[in-house]
Amino acid sequence: MKAMSKFKLLSSLEQEVEKHLAEAVSVFQNLPEETLLKPAPDGGWSMAQCLAHLNSYGRFYLPAITYAINHPAGNATNEKFKSGWLGNYFTQMMQPGNSTKKYKSPKDHSPTPDLDARAVVAEFIQQQEQLMRCLRKAKATDINATRVPVSISKWIRLKLGDTFRFLIAHNERHMLQAKRHLILCPL
Repeated sequence: MKAMSKFKLLSSLEQEVEKHLAEAVSVFQNLPEETLLKPAPDGGWSMAQCLAHLNSYGRFYLPAITYAINHPAGNATNEKFKSGWLGNYFTQMMQPGNSTKKYKSPKDHSPTPDLDARAVVAEFIQQQEQLMRCLRKAKATDINATRVPVSISKWIRLKLGDTFRFLIAHNERHMLQAKRHLILCPL
């Protein structure tokens, strides 16, 4: 990824989160609980499980991002963002369309099938609103120098900008997975 304006990056990420939020409210929030809990025809996760998986990552990353923004490193006047090689690799790995490979979810991020679907959707909406606030607050932060630990190891830390890119690409991947249910199993 070439260096780009941090404001342009954060603005494009805000648009993506806004889209996820709008879809959660207009689509998932209005579905019956039995539809949200219905397993995929191929044996994969239900729509609620897809969102619960994203919620589990949000429970890790949103506090870590908030902490990083509240304890920034570097000079906030740095208006360019250049992705790190590891952050770019993780983001490319998660972006839909870049890979048809399925990744095994870590055990602590694998949702059970017996969920309170309404609570899962409500938590996802709340997390997207929190993510939006973080993106807006990050405009006053050096998103290159400020680092966030990754969920698989506290010793690996990504640039804040890469953390946002990875988390939102991961959200997009599983939002698409959840929406495929509507195509495969129409109401």
